[in-house]
Amino acid sequence: MKDVLIITNYYPPETGAASNRINHLAEGLSNQGFKVRVLTPLPNYPTGKIFKAYKGRIENPTVENNVTIHRLWIYANNSKNKLLRLLAMLSYSFSLVWFFMWNRIPKTVIVQSPPLLVAFTAVLFLRSKRRKLILNVSDLWPIAGLELGAFKKNWSYKLLENIERFNYKNANLVLGQSNEILTHVTSLYPEKEVFLYRNFPKIGISPLQEPDDTQQELKIVYAGLLGIAQGIYKLIQELELKDVEFHIYGNGAERALIERYISETPEKTIIYHGEVSRQELHKVLTNYDATIIPLLNRIYGSVPSKIFEYAYLGLPMIYFGGGEGENIITENNLGWVADVGNYKALNDLIATLERGKLSNSFRYEIQNTAQNKFNFDRQLKEFSAMV
Repeated sequence: MKDVLIITNYYPPETGAASNRINHLAEGLSNQGFKVRVLTPLPNYPTGKIFKAYKGRIENPTVENNVTIHRLWIYANNSKNKLLRLLAMLSYSFSLVWFFMWNRIPKTVIVQSPPLLVAFTAVLFLRSKRRKLILNVSDLWPIAGLELGAFKKNWSYKLLENIERFNYKNANLVLGQSNEILTHVTSLYPEKEVFLYRNFPKIGISPLQEPDDTQQELKIVYAGLLGIAQGIYKLIQELELKDVEFHIYGNGAERALIERYISETPEKTIIYHGEVSRQELHKVLTNYDATIIPLLNRIYGSVPSKIFEYAYLGLPMIYFGGGEGENIITENNLGWVADVGNYKALNDLIATLERGKLSNSFRYEIQNTAQNKFNFDRQLKEFSAMV
């Protein structure tokens, strides 16, 4: 049985695409016959506080679904202060080094990036001719941070670029969740072995609801992180919502702004439902006519994992994020695309939608596409042959 160690910043019981993605990878490899261990911080995302059940612990090893999980100490916070965020990453990096010193590390290690600094720590201390390091890149940092306005092109940005390139150079294999990521990596290191590893979900096909013929208003939903990158606060200000209900699920930095706007703008039918479990979310999403997947700005290399998850739910998508995601939506007939940042085009698109266009036959086509093209098990089998 081959040993594999996965190093990640996010893992259940934390919620979100990142933790789900690594959880599926870990359990999938375990089902393929690998002996899998995971190194991750004590759960703290997205609140920035250690979850109640884990408080007061330095390390919390458990076995869950045949995966051994080592939850390590971290100075948890979600402050906007860059120094405090840096301190959090450094604290987890310190815990990783301590773990490396006192534990046997297998010959195959999968390292999640970003965060760049955590990935750098793992690559720096574990690189060896006798070990295979696999870098799993889900977003391109620091480029993404620059496009989001989090960074400026100064000495610190240059330092992050050097760290990024060090990680790519010393990885034996780079996984990328988009073709743009792989293009970027091979532009720096043309001979680097790469593999397109999409964020396909490990879920079954959801049964579709019978349409409610008495319903008049179009019901559109957003579910996910309420962060700056998603721009939901800006979105609800710009949406016209004529004969449209807009429903929101999730949590994040913009939550308070969103709740205040809803209370101050009763003429718009916007309903905030708070945060629900992923299992419950899958049940409620099928009650809506369509979902919107927005980004405030186009982020090079980013492909929201929601695209693949919603396809399994048979949920028609309005994509408003630019980049490679647009191609996936249009090429696979998963819904509609509006140019990122063009709110007039978005409102015009929504105004053309009719409930008759959102029939169950269209939803079944989306689900068939998901089964045929977004197959997690097939992708994992191809990847596991490379591990």
